[in-house]
Amino acid sequence: MRALLVDDEQLPLMHLQRLLEKDVGGVKVVGAYTNPLEAIDQAISLQPDVVFLDINMPRISGLEIGERLQGIDNSPEIVFVTGYDKYAVDAFELCALDYIMKPVQLQRLQKTMDRLRERIKSAKEAAPVKEESVVSIQCFNSILFHQPNQEPQEIKWRTNKARELFAYLLHHRNKMIDKDSIIELLWPDYDGSKGVTQLYTTIYLIRQTLKRYGLQTISINKGNLEGGYKLTIDSATIDVEEWESRLKQLLPLSLANIQEYEQVLATYTGDYFGDYDYLWAEYERERLRRMWLQLAKTMSSFYLGHGRVREAINVNQRIQNLHPLEEDSYMILMQLYASLDDHAAVEEQYQLLTSRWETELGSAANEHITKWYHIWKQETEGK
Repeated sequence: MRALLVDDEQLPLMHLQRLLEKDVGGVKVVGAYTNPLEAIDQAISLQPDVVFLDINMPRISGLEIGERLQGIDNSPEIVFVTGYDKYAVDAFELCALDYIMKPVQLQRLQKTMDRLRERIKSAKEAAPVKEESVVSIQCFNSILFHQPNQEPQEIKWRTNKARELFAYLLHHRNKMIDKDSIIELLWPDYDGSKGVTQLYTTIYLIRQTLKRYGLQTISINKGNLEGGYKLTIDSATIDVEEWESRLKQLLPLSLANIQEYEQVLATYTGDYFGDYDYLWAEYERERLRRMWLQLAKTMSSFYLGHGRVREAINVNQRIQNLHPLEEDSYMILMQLYASLDDHAAVEEQYQLLTSRWETELGSAANEHITKWYHIWKQETEGK
């Protein structure tokens, strides 16, 4: 096993190297550096399996080194070493393989190496077969990953902030996002240094999570001059992009292509990041909702014009599920149910309409709909 050591003090560095090579065994220290910047430069060519990082260094923090190392190919595991900084330990425990308190004890170090060997063994066993495969990322409702010949995966993010930052970078995919803008969005109450710490930790955590799930086709790259981050996806598709592309390619609606319209309508399974309360996604969420609604209304009019009552009912029920305050759907459904002499369904629609308007909007239903309902009610009672 190849290890790289970084500590700004020479004595702790020598002590750790001696423990690893002589007492633990099976470890080759390929580099031991008191200059952290030099260690970063050498890590690419040395390709260590693990990097032991001192947390508290004057020129650059161990956290930032770890964050940079995660940006290289075949990124190593990280073990943080600290003398006293409990705040840092709490943060690093989220994303590092382990952390060790100074002075490093052999028994504690041995436990870390056992964990490391197990991690490497598991990673090799779980390594996906290299093939030309396409990962599909689902953004409707929840974030899910669809890999060939596998069930959809919902990643278990270690923190909600990690999930949101991934979603935010995915939303702005292939664009460099300024570091300060991310901190202002996700950690607005943190001062400069704590905000940067949280950002580095979370980026580190996202990279480790994607690696653990075998999603190496998705990567987060750091901008020049440390200005920001960009998420890129290679040989991967995104369901909202695919859906919008299919929608725009639809020919004018006819009996010949109605099934294609139905497929596009059904593919929209829920709102964009609908399971998460991300205010920054609201504009895109509403834009896609309106596109779907226009499609559904077009199909409703088509079915009504061709006397296909059951299909029209189905479409308007779906409209209500996604757009419960879309008033026209209640009117259309009441008229359709009335044409089928389904009085209970008409009553149910009217009660649903009035209760939703009162609860959600604090107002009465549209006078035109109310008038139609009362006329229908009198006519049915008079029969």
